[in-house]
Amino acid sequence: MMVNRTNDIGWQARQGSVAAIIQVLNEKLANSGVRTRAIYHDGVLQILCEASTLDKLEQSNLVKQIQQILESIKPRNIRRVNVNSRIVREEQLLWLEEIIRDPETQLLWSEEIILEQPNVFQQLIKNYQHQKSESRKINLTKNQFSQPIPINKKINNSALSRILFSLSLSLFLLLLSSVIYALLNGKLHNPLIPETAISLIPIQKSPNLEDSFVIAVRIANQASDAAKTAKTSTQWLEIAADWQRASELMRNVPPSHSRYQEAQIRTKLYQEYSEAAQKEAEKN
Repeated sequence: MMVNRTNDIGWQARQGSVAAIIQVLNEKLANSGVRTRAIYHDGVLQILCEASTLDKLEQSNLVKQIQQILESIKPRNIRRVNVNSRIVREEQLLWLEEIIRDPETQLLWSEEIILEQPNVFQQLIKNYQHQKSESRKINLTKNQFSQPIPINKKINNSALSRILFSLSLSLFLLLLSSVIYALLNGKLHNPLIPETAISLIPIQKSPNLEDSFVIAVRIANQASDAAKTAKTSTQWLEIAADWQRASELMRNVPPSHSRYQEAQIRTKLYQEYSEAAQKEAEKN
């Protein structure tokens, strides 16, 4: 039996539905007299907070509330959030365009926040537990209204449920790998520190556990961490050398490797990071 998610606002919000996220925010903020609207634009969730008086839009408190609510939801694929505020006015269908065009007169204040992202493996476990819980609810409901089932049929139904669950989990993992591959083909905003999504990508171990791909990713993650605190020319040169080494290792990944295409993308990407680190060394 399939679970009907039509009215499950919490689940829809976790999947990244902006409409569901707005509904959750408005329910949580109802007592504070703040109303929210939101649009997902250029990789950022733009949230507009409106209230009738200034005291209800106190910046630090409101931003903290919104961040806590969103991190409890953990909406999929949403990391950057921009919180905007203004005194309530008549409905504007193009409110985001108005804010972008003239933020000084349109807003009281604006603040960007970065949501803490769950570990990929933790998210898989959470989804598994949620599906298991839903299956138990369905089984309990069916048992309340159905006649006693012969033992052999119960065994067959249990086996069928396990098979269906395994197929669902496999489809989910396949979708997850497609999303991660798409992210790798996108543009990274920081030329020196790769986005978190790359470092969280699970590495599929080949028979040789220390193959070039695995070693290159390890070196790249070390270089990324070092770039966050680097200050001197020597430190930047060491980081550039690590990126260069990681790029060369990716270039050596054989075509027979299961992640060969990804290695080709990373080869060019790591080379660009190495060149950027060299420029930082020259500045210092």
